[in-house]
This record gives sequence, C-alpha cells and structure tokens, in this order.
Amino acid sequence: MAADTFTMNHLLIFYSRRGLLDCALEVFEEMPHRNHVSWTAMLSGYMRNGAPQLGLGLFVSMVRSGFCPNEFPLASALGACQSVAHAKLGCSLHCLAAKVGLDGNPYVGSSLLLMYAKNGCIVAAERVFGNIWHKDTACWNAMLEGYVLNGCGHDAMGTVVQMHRCRIPSDVFTYISAMKASSISGKVNFGRQLHGLVIHNRLESDTSVMNTLVDMYFKAGLKETAMAIFGKIQRKDTVSWNTVISCLAHDEDERPAVACFVDMLRSGCKTNQITFSVMLRLSAATEDSSLGLQIFGLVFCNGYSDNVLVANAIINMLSRCGLIDSAYGFFSNLSVRNVVTWNDMIAGYGLHCYSEDVMRLFRNLLCFGERPDEFTYSAVLSAFQQAHDTLNCEQIHASILKHGFASCQFVSTSIIKAISASGLVRSSLKVIQDGGKMDLVSWGVIISAFLKHDMTDEVLYLFNLFRSDCSENPDEFILASILNACANSALIRQCMCIHSLVFRTGHRRHFCVASALVDAYAKCGDISAAESAFTAVSSETNDAILYNTMLTAYANHGLIKEALSLYQEMTKLQLAPTPATFVAVISACSHLGLVEQGKLLFSSMLFEQGMNPTRANYACLIDLLARKGLLQEAKGVIESMPFQPWPAVWRSLMNGCRIHGNKELGVLAAEHILRMMPSSDGAYVSLSNVYAEDGEWRLAEDTRRRMAEYQVQKVQGYSSVEI
Repeated sequence: MAADTFTMNHLLIFYSRRGLLDCALEVFEEMPHRNHVSWTAMLSGYMRNGAPQLGLGLFVSMVRSGFCPNEFPLASALGACQSVAHAKLGCSLHCLAAKVGLDGNPYVGSSLLLMYAKNGCIVAAERVFGNIWHKDTACWNAMLEGYVLNGCGHDAMGTVVQMHRCRIPSDVFTYISAMKASSISGKVNFGRQLHGLVIHNRLESDTSVMNTLVDMYFKAGLKETAMAIFGKIQRKDTVSWNTVISCLAHDEDERPAVACFVDMLRSGCKTNQITFSVMLRLSAATEDSSLGLQIFGLVFCNGYSDNVLVANAIINMLSRCGLIDSAYGFFSNLSVRNVVTWNDMIAGYGLHCYSEDVMRLFRNLLCFGERPDEFTYSAVLSAFQQAHDTLNCEQIHASILKHGFASCQFVSTSIIKAISASGLVRSSLKVIQDGGKMDLVSWGVIISAFLKHDMTDEVLYLFNLFRSDCSENPDEFILASILNACANSALIRQCMCIHSLVFRTGHRRHFCVASALVDAYAKCGDISAAESAFTAVSSETNDAILYNTMLTAYANHGLIKEALSLYQEMTKLQLAPTPATFVAVISACSHLGLVEQGKLLFSSMLFEQGMNPTRANYACLIDLLARKGLLQEAKGVIESMPFQPWPAVWRSLMNGCRIHGNKELGVLAAEHILRMMPSSDGAYVSLSNVYAEDGEWRLAEDTRRRMAEYQVQKVQGYSSVEI
C-alpha cells in the first residue's frame, strides 16, 4: 500500500507540474491513503497553475482531515493568501504557524512576511522578519521585495547595505529588488554602484538583471545609458523589448518606440499583451490612427483581441483617434469586460462630449452588476461640458454621494469641472464644503473655473480661502491663475503682492508663472515692471512662451521698435516661434505701418517655419493691410483664407474703409457683419460713420433708425479705477 501511495504521489507531481490539474485531481481523489507529500503536491500544483482559491480550500480540507501541516503546505497556503489579498486568512495561518512552532522557519517566515507586505502591512512583515531563526539569502530577498512593493525605497536600500555588512551572499533577486529600490528613491548613484557589482559578479549574462538595469536608467532619465545596456543584452526576451518600448513610449516623439517595436518583430521575439497594450496606448496618445489600426491588425493575427488589457487599449485608441463608432462596435462584441473596459468606453464618449451616450453606458454598467469606481465617475463627468448637461451632472453627483466617493479628491475635482462647465460655477463652492479638505489640484481647478467665467472677485476670495485652509504653498498653476485674474481687472497692488509670493515659493523661474507676471504687469499699465520680470527670467532660461508674452506687451503698449528688436533677439537665440509670436510681431508692424515687413513675416510662417497660419494670424494680416489702405488686398485675403470669415476680420476691413474713405467696400463689410451678428452695435455705428464721412447724411440717419428698430443700443464705454 505504501508503494502505491509513493507511486501515486509521483504521478500527482508529474501532472501538477505540467498544468494537468484535472488529471492530478482525479489521481488525488482515487488515492486510498494520502500523506503529507500527497497534500503538498496537490496544493503546490494549484498554486503553480494560478488557482489560489482552490489551493486554500484544499489546505482547509487537509487540516480538517487531521494532518498537521509542515513548512511546505503552510508556505504554499501563505502564498495563496498573497495572490488573493486574503489578509484575515493569512493572519489565521500565522496563528497556526506559531502554534506548530514554524513561524520562525525561514521557508514559512519568508512566505509569511511577503503575505503581509503584499497586503500593505509592512510593519507586520518587519516583525516576522525579525523573528526568523536563521535568515538565509531568500529571507533577506523576501524583505527586500516587501519594501519595494510598498514603495519603501530607502528601507530597501538600507537592507541591501545591511546584507553586505553581514556578508550575506547576494543573488540575482537581490540585485533586481535593489535596483528597483534605487528607482523608487531616485538615488542614481546607488544604482550605479549596483551596476558595478553586477559587472564584478559577472551577472551581465542574466537577462532579468539587465532588464532591471535598463528600466532603472530609463527612470533616472539616462536614456543613452539605458539603450547602451539594452544593446549588451545577449539573449533579449519579451520583457527586454517591452521595457524599452514602454520607456520610449513616454517621449513626445513616437518614432523611436515604433522603430523598437519593428526591431522586436524582426528579431522573432514573441510579442505579448503588454507589448500590444503599450503600442496601442502610444497610438492613442499621439492620435495616430494609421499606426493604431496596424497594431489592431497584429492583435487579431496574434489572438490577443479577447485579452482584457489589450481590449481596453483598443477601445482607448479608437476613441482618441475619432473612431468612436468603431470603438463601441468592438466594445459591444467583447465576451469579457471589467470596470476598466467600461471606463475606457465611457471616457471615449466623454472626449467627444456625447453626454447622453455616456449616461446610457453608465446605466448599462450598473445593470450588468459592475461597481463603478472613482475613474468611472471622473470619465462620466468629463462629458458634461454644456449648460444642458446640468440635470445629468446632478444625477451623477447624487450617485457619488450615495456610493461614498464624495471625499475622493480625484472625483470631487471632476465634479467641480463639470459643474463649472455647465455654468453653475457658484454651486462648486458647495462641493468644497461636502468634500472636506481639498488638495492643490482641486483648488487649482475651482480657481481656474471662476477665472474662466471672469469672476475676478470670487477668484481672489477663493485664493485667500485656499491660503487659510491649505498648509501647502500654491503651485505654478494657481499662481498663474491669480495673476491672470489681476491682469483682467488691472489690479496692480494685488499683482505686486502675488509677485512677492512667487519669490517666496520659489516659482520665479517657472515659465508659466513668469509669463503670467509679465502679462499682468503689462495689462496693469506698468510696462517697466513687466520688462523687469521678463529680464529676470529670460537671462536664466529661454522660453518661446515668455518671449511671446513680452512681445504682445510691447505691441499693446505701442512700443513697436522694442517688439521688433525682441523678435530679432528670439531669432538669434534660435527659439522656435509659435503662431502667437507672429500675432504679436505682425500687430506691431500694423501699428507702425510696416506693410512689407508684416507680409514677409506672414509668408515666413509657411515657407520658413512650416506652420499653418491660425485665424488670429490672418486677422493681424487683414488689419495690417486695411490700416495702410490696401483694402482690395485685405478683401482678397478674407475671401481666400482657409477659414470662413468671422465678424472681427470684416470689422477690420470696415474700419480701414472708414479711415481711407471707401464707402462701397465699407458698406459691404458692414452688411457681412450684420448678417452674422444682427445685434452688433459697433457695426451699425461704424456704418453710420462711413455714410456721414462721405456726406450721405440720409443713409447715416437710416442706419441709426434701423438700429433703433432692432432695439440695438450702443454699449456705454467705462473705465475702472483701483481704490
């Protein structure tokens, strides 16, 4: 009988190691007598083949059958608790291990501390580690991995140093965890020392170690070093290629990642769900539908279309590339979905502001029994961008309150955005009260929402509330928003106060804040202070946006020579101009009457810089021509530009006609404006002035009468003074 048990145990081990769990279970159930080896073989088979729940059930049956577990089944059961995050059962197993005197066993102790670490209880893991009798390399590696899993990079680095001092031999797993710790803590020099030890111990032939080294250098921003190490990997596996592709995918330029992917295919290395997911997300980020659809085809060819990770990335790619109907068609045909799948589909509709489709999907999600998470609510709320979405926004807000997500900063920030976009800006103050203490991001969102609706007084009130409520210093986005509010209302004293705060918080060199400072001082009328703020930063960093702001300030203050001189300085510094640069410079040319230079600058956008002029650039060119009296040429630009004419360009032409006495063209321009904007008081007044200056008093009076008939009143001009 003993021989039969011995033979059947070997058969169990054979089947379980090859993943034939059904055959193994059949043998196990037919065994007339089972011993520790039988139970352990079956239990490890379940664990090895990704069935931790079944393994835990088997362990309970083993204990109930009267078997006292030794270190092997106990370690396997603790491993199952790691997989399913079953902390309570893990604590029970800890009690059992202590009862049978195995809690200090190195094998059981390693599994026990990893169980605690993977459930986020790093303090309990440290206590278990301290109680292990004889700590071998595996025990130290388990503690290292526990620290890394919980983001405790410095503790992991300290453990490595302690291992070295205790002369504990390091292995491959030690170096892998140590390099991950270096990445977490951002200590590049420590990583370099580990690299030296890898070379010293001749581990460069180990692909896993080299993969981790590549990842570490990429995360440290040392791209060239990472690529050099990647080139030294003798046997590149799928993880090697995925590591490089994933890191290159974060660059603005997609070409290196695509080239690496092509090299991977040519090398014959097998792609997996990670490879396709990264490439699809890259296509989505760059909105490259051509690349995305090619990857989509490869996904089908390799049989990964039903993989949830890849399917979610496909939905994201199709949505971001504007193929929303295709995304929904693919989503509808999926056999397996998780909450991330629903979130990606909802976010896709949200990108296009299809609020009704988003609400339909959200209701379907609830009907299918899925529980929405914070990302679901954020994706739903992102679709609400119009005033008519108010009711939907209120319903989702009620659901958020009901399911207890109101205190989640990520969700409350999305609520504030949605409420503000719907026009109910003041209601967002209630969200602050319901959500409790807000973080910097939430404050930034609500302040920018009030700024967007030109509610300057409320913006300043919120900023003061933020200073009293939040212990953190304002970030660059909040400071820029407050400076923009000061600029909009020409509040010079508040601008000076914020300027001193910018110095104290160390944001003086940030281009966003510096640009806002220059703009605020210029709009408050203090061009000297704007110049000082610009000079203080431009001497240390060259940024096109900062130069554009100063250019615009000069142009608006009529300092045309200074504006053109600054543009020449930009050119010498080889700063790439933007459409905003040309708006400022061509406006300056317009004020000084430099027609040929303005036209030359406009042409250089196309032929030298390779950029398409924007509506604002065309508006500046038309204004330049109209001011100089080149009215027919200005009219030709209006009719030939790639945009439908809008009231502002006809108004520029009409003003030029009034100045240069071209009644016919002025009337034509005024008629175009009134056709687009029947209630435009400026068009009526300008048309009346055109007739009056040409001596057509009757037509001027008729224009005024028409204005009265349509009940259009001229808006009174006003000035504001800060007291």
